[in-house]
Amino acid sequence: MANTYLTVQDIARNALLRLRNNLVTLPLVHRDHSGEFKNKGDSVQVKRPNTFTAQEFNGATAPQDINESEVTVKLDKIADVSVDVTSKELTLNINDFSNQIVNPAMEAIAQKIDRDLLGLYLDIPYHVGTSGTTPTDLTAFASARRRLNVLQAPNSLRSAIWNPDADEKFSVIPAIVNAEKSGSTEALREGSIGRIQGLDNFMDQNIYTHAAGGYTALADAKATGALGATTIALASTAGASVASLKKGDLLDIGNYQYVVTEDTANAVAGAIAAVKIYPGLKVAAAAAAITFPDKTPGAHVANLAFHKNAFAFVNRPLALPQGGASGYVASFEGLSVRVTQGYSMGSKVNQMSFDILYGVKTLQQELAVQVLG
Repeated sequence: MANTYLTVQDIARNALLRLRNNLVTLPLVHRDHSGEFKNKGDSVQVKRPNTFTAQEFNGATAPQDINESEVTVKLDKIADVSVDVTSKELTLNINDFSNQIVNPAMEAIAQKIDRDLLGLYLDIPYHVGTSGTTPTDLTAFASARRRLNVLQAPNSLRSAIWNPDADEKFSVIPAIVNAEKSGSTEALREGSIGRIQGLDNFMDQNIYTHAAGGYTALADAKATGALGATTIALASTAGASVASLKKGDLLDIGNYQYVVTEDTANAVAGAIAAVKIYPGLKVAAAAAAITFPDKTPGAHVANLAFHKNAFAFVNRPLALPQGGASGYVASFEGLSVRVTQGYSMGSKVNQMSFDILYGVKTLQQELAVQVLG
């Protein structure tokens, strides 16, 4: 009897299912997808979701503007896993082939997507908690909730993602451990932390630890800038000539929180003439004192609490190969995966490639908060 080989279509559809099941962060953010084929480096326009305020009706409506603003997202990422497969492996049934090849490949791609999305913490200035101290109790959830409330983030569609150290501490909190007593054991069964303080909470090994620039260790840094300025001057008498700031470094000026948006050069005689920040200065500063949350020990774990519209994942299908290679693009619910297969005469093996084209973008900084750890 002739062997029956798995088709690229079968493998692509199975790969898409496996990828969806391995993603943690992507289902929690805004997604934009179309069937239009794109190449790496292309840019697309993505509509920023509107945010409205529910108002009390007192006899007359108060119409709110619909702001159809758009942001440009560059499709600059291709997550790829390519493997050599033999004819024997292609005769396996789809479950065996998936366990041996497809699932490990999709786990690797899911990890990369998670890392890229979680890397958007670099854009977020708002923070609670203490750098270098792992959150240990329900205060972490309450503080994140309060900060999102102050920022006027919508109450629905809020999530939080924590690193394994925080997850360990939370897993012994009675209110979480005893979830089954309330009739719901989903959090324990699925490995999520559960819904707490209006946040759907998850653990992810891909949470970043941000290593701050050396300038944050200086004790007498001062800031100068006009109201609304997004570029400020920093100075310090410490004269640390090797000190610089890194994108994602946090700084507090008065009662307001900011984030550095670009790496700076090393300071000269303790001064950095131009530091780009977000948001613009809330009050004019003239040699105003700065507090760097990362002064000690110089790094923080960037746990994130956010509304769905804080971040975007933009996905477009890759074109099918031309020539001798075969391929198939599987798409479902805003996610496309391409599988291509070719044959190398030199090595006499089939090569199979799994890949996905996408871009990530921060849509609204005011809808996210870092919970430092």
